[in-house]
Amino acid sequence: MQTVLVIEDEQDLAELIAFHLEKEGFHPVVVADGLAGLNEARNNPPQLILLDLMLPGMMGTEVLRILKGAEKTAAVPVVVLTAKGEEIDRVVGFELGADDYVVKPFSVRELMLRVRAVLRRNGEAPKPSQMALGPLTIDTEQHLVTVDGEEVQLTSTEYKLLMNLAERPGRVQSREHLLQTVWGYNYIGDTRTVDTHLTRLRSKLGAAGDMIKTVRGFGYKMEQ
Repeated sequence: MQTVLVIEDEQDLAELIAFHLEKEGFHPVVVADGLAGLNEARNNPPQLILLDLMLPGMMGTEVLRILKGAEKTAAVPVVVLTAKGEEIDRVVGFELGADDYVVKPFSVRELMLRVRAVLRRNGEAPKPSQMALGPLTIDTEQHLVTVDGEEVQLTSTEYKLLMNLAERPGRVQSREHLLQTVWGYNYIGDTRTVDTHLTRLRSKLGAAGDMIKTVRGFGYKMEQ
């Protein structure tokens, strides 16, 4: 199990992040101030660090500078969490070695996707055995889809379409992108193929099918 060190002094936010990390298959370690976070990272290097910039004890920028300057922790990816959204703050974070930057307030779901994206760039991230979106549950190991506890029989293509949308909630997927990722086309095919399969998928999902939204003139997205 991969360890994610959360250095965040807002207790409610830290607990929320830890809860979702556990759901995603990670082992969260939470520390509330900069110096303690630095010591934890030095003594027990995690697979990834979520680092707030505004911290008691030692500022997050200083923690980041020291971590990236030390041989033992230089390779540990760091995602910076901060209320500072100005361009200069992002630039400073990246110059100090941050791998990604998330501005508060943020969607926890988006944060989990960022964590996985950073870990994929640095090695394989664990895949959750189940995904839950509203009444929809997907067991990724058994390829089992249920809506309100009732199993839904999907074809392989319908399952791939559903996973493509469910893994990127809120993100619009173009018809061309879906053709390439689901059907494996290396060219722009007939996008009506996507529309036909999405219509059948929505129908099979019943009420949960309403979470799949059409973005007129572009494609589809999944929303809770």
